[in-house]
Amino acid sequence: MQFSGPYFVLAIIAMSTLGWMFTTWVRARHGYPVENEWTGTVHRSDPDAGRKIDLLSNENEKLVGRISRLEDRIAVLERIVTDPAARTAREIDALR
Repeated sequence: MQFSGPYFVLAIIAMSTLGWMFTTWVRARHGYPVENEWTGTVHRSDPDAGRKIDLLSNENEKLVGRISRLEDRIAVLERIVTDPAARTAREIDALR
């Protein structure tokens, strides 16, 4: 293989172009802003972004409430497990 021939130069240009195309495709696929040589940065736009944010915020509030209730239940279970058996039996009898 000759490193000074025109095919070697064309191969380098082709590899550079394919590498640039691959990195641009990966960035666009994963939502990163795509950089353009002439106009700067192109951001991916989503027309439903505001609605999605609202839905995720509502779901987040629901999940935070569920987690707090589960933490309370776990605290009660830990107290039951760590208390002496005689004391737990007395409290159960007192509730009857």
